Amino acid sequence: MVKLGEYPLHHGGVGAIRSLGRLGVPVHAITESRFTPAAVSRYLRAHHTWPTTGLEDPDALVDGLLRIGRSIGRPAVLIPTDDEAAVLLAERGDDLAGAFLYPRSADPGLPRRLADKNGLHELCQKHGVPQADSTAPRTPAEVEEFARSARFPVVAKNREPFGRLRAPAVRSTTLLRDPDELLALARHWPEDPGVLLQEYLPREHSEDWIVHGYLGSGGTPQVLFTGVKLRSWPPHAGITTCAVVVDNPELAALASDFCAQLDYSGIFDLDWRLDRRDGRYKLLDFNPRAGAQFRLFETADGIDVVRAQYLDQTGQPVPAGRQVEGRRFVVENFDLPARLGYRRETRTPPPLPARSTRTELAWFARDDVRPYLAMATRMVQVGTRRLIDGGRRRWAIRSSGE
Repeated sequence: MVKLGEYPLHHGGVGAIRSLGRLGVPVHAITESRFTPAAVSRYLRAHHTWPTTGLEDPDALVDGLLRIGRSIGRPAVLIPTDDEAAVLLAERGDDLAGAFLYPRSADPGLPRRLADKNGLHELCQKHGVPQADSTAPRTPAEVEEFARSARFPVVAKNREPFGRLRAPAVRSTTLLRDPDELLALARHWPEDPGVLLQEYLPREHSEDWIVHGYLGSGGTPQVLFTGVKLRSWPPHAGITTCAVVVDNPELAALASDFCAQLDYSGIFDLDWRLDRRDGRYKLLDFNPRAGAQFRLFETADGIDVVRAQYLDQTGQPVPAGRQVEGRRFVVENFDLPARLGYRRETRTPPPLPARSTRTELAWFARDDVRPYLAMATRMVQVGTRRLIDGGRRRWAIRSSGE
């Protein structure tokens, strides 16, 4: 499991460790320390403490991966859990090929273009895939011109999320309600802010869908799943906190055709929004790696995208099968505040299965409790620090006024 940057509370990594570990696969993971939730999973064979920042030179990252590969002693399947890792593995595949197994697209630069919001926009235009209207201003004058002519609200995204640790224009996807909000934010941007400004698709007229899948080397389709995102945190713009599996052949065909046109290989996680005003599914994001909520989906034989990649890359057949309808996925530590944020939601969701066949929790598992306890401990620590910092700021304000 390959991750770059510091985000120890990553439930997708824990899900990958459990998914393969339960099959008896020896799993190794890069972790920030020996006490992260991923590092304490009973299904992890070994953790390799390597607190990367995402700012390292690619040569140094490749050298570090090769050192880990030598310590494992045999070729290992690579599972990237962030865009930085996916881009590195694609672009430096020749350097890593002897020590690792990883599906590679014909174009090594394709994952970078897909993760880049403007690159994705250009690919969608080229291949006729619907998308929300977008623009990538390069100068302050272009930002001001956009503010004068655009219809608000609009959404601001970092153009290159895999470079988010360097100088992000926004911390995360941000809704800007009027020109004043945009111009106030833009005052702090450099000459080329690396931002994408995108049409906002009103939630009352839309549905949020997700597609996960795995295509083997050469683009051979293995598994494809569709589902509905019900809640996210922060509301409407953050990570998925609750989703349900819903079969959608139309969307599955649209996603499959796009990947085929791209000649893409590997795991993918796509975010779509159905615009009810024109009846079209519009692609919002293409993540060329395992999504954090990938454990929402599996076939009747228990195959998820991570298991599919492992079987395919080790020369084993991937059992064909339909997705299990009605499964739910809940991220415990974020879904409660998300529920509060959605309490006044008036949007009508698409038809959902009458009942849930199973709920997959992101953190808690009876056969692997320690990651849940490690997550809860870190959440308490973060909350305590914020309370202390808030108290210090209030005390400083009162003291300065005396």
